[in-house]
Amino acid sequence: MQLDENTIRSVVAQVLAEVGPMPSMPDSANAFEGSHGIFGNASDAVTAARRAFEQLRERPMEDRKRVIDIIRKISIENCEELGLMEMRETGIGRPEHKIEKLRALGELSPGTEFLQTKAFSGDHGLAIIERAPFGVIAAITPVTHSLPTITGNAVSMIAGGNAVVVNPHPSGRLVAVEGVRRFNEEIAREVGIDNLICVIAEPTLESAAELFGHRDVALICVTGGPAVGRAALNSGKRAIVAGPGNPPVVVDETADLDNAARCIIQGGAYDNNLLCIAEKEVFVVDSVFDDMMAAMRRAGAVQLDQAQIAKLTSVAITQVGDDNHDAAAKDYIGKDAAVLAAAAGVKVPESCELVFGETDEHHPFVSVEQMMPFIPFVRARDVDHAIAMAKHYEHGFRHTAIIHSRNVHNMTKMGKELDTTLYVKNGPCMASLGLGGEGYLSFSIAGPTGEGVTTPDTFTRERRCSMIDELRVV
Repeated sequence: MQLDENTIRSVVAQVLAEVGPMPSMPDSANAFEGSHGIFGNASDAVTAARRAFEQLRERPMEDRKRVIDIIRKISIENCEELGLMEMRETGIGRPEHKIEKLRALGELSPGTEFLQTKAFSGDHGLAIIERAPFGVIAAITPVTHSLPTITGNAVSMIAGGNAVVVNPHPSGRLVAVEGVRRFNEEIAREVGIDNLICVIAEPTLESAAELFGHRDVALICVTGGPAVGRAALNSGKRAIVAGPGNPPVVVDETADLDNAARCIIQGGAYDNNLLCIAEKEVFVVDSVFDDMMAAMRRAGAVQLDQAQIAKLTSVAITQVGDDNHDAAAKDYIGKDAAVLAAAAGVKVPESCELVFGETDEHHPFVSVEQMMPFIPFVRARDVDHAIAMAKHYEHGFRHTAIIHSRNVHNMTKMGKELDTTLYVKNGPCMASLGLGGEGYLSFSIAGPTGEGVTTPDTFTRERRCSMIDELRVV
């Protein structure tokens, strides 16, 4: 059954009619059973999640694995329906990539296998260090990957023994509610715990602030823009913040240009450039610049000329804030390359994934995290100039950087200079998250607070237990 927005809204309304007005009753063990994680306010959601956490911590590790297996199964088996639902609701990105993200997170999100016990023994006995849950985690999720972020976070957070309350982006709330409902229904049926994943059905800035300040929220995880990240860091609680990025690409004179072109298109066009790790601007050494542009055309991207780029810029970049700074226009974020081309006065096939063109380094498409499948290419005198510009326009986010080169010295130099959380050599951006490269997958990449690509370990506390002068048997 394909669920449209009206059907989802009716599900939300039905559950809220039964659960939403109910006052919080923390002393009643069964107060929120049957809610399946859908709540009308932050207080009830945290109370229900706290009860679910208390139930989970009494269960063996095997039950955490069972819960995770349920989330994985639903994400994989329902990826087409839920992915298309998210596409319809948000109206940004590409439907095939919405589907693929849910399937991939179901398959590759790290689980309980990441939790490891350390042991030290010596003349004075034995000490073991184990990973313990925080309790209830408050999570903020973005419109760019609403249910995928919830899915990946839920796997890692529950693997660590926690429960989570999600305040989703308002423009992705309906698919968040539907996905969380499905997770909880099956978990309650198979494991006997409801509300391990809770969601605020009508999220607001006020509900986010209430979550941040709630006494039973032990940890905050934000995947979103800088403003909500700052709010989390100012909450007085530990916060894990996945902040913005503006990933640069450097192409030097030794690069395999055809491979570089294929990779830039694959990464820069993925979900219409909504990924925070996606290629946003490319700095190419002058000696191979024209050859690189030809390689992009051979690989299927469509080149815009200066007049066309200017026309696109006039509608796709806007000025916001008291300081009138450049920002991506919402009407063009995550739209197809054909839409951007039309705005530039060019007709391209619907199958075209990416448009590109030459700009100077001061162009707003270089400096702004635009999240559109248009990639600006900038000439550099040499690789040192390219790296210097890449460092400047990455803005010190220390998020993601990419280089195409066969020169190990150049790779090393750029890696040291940019000091990013993710650094990709000779591949598309997604390879850094295990999609075509090695490693595991998470959509919460905590650069500002330093945790990096999050895992179950990220959402746990370290606890040490010591036996003095005993139990060392060797």
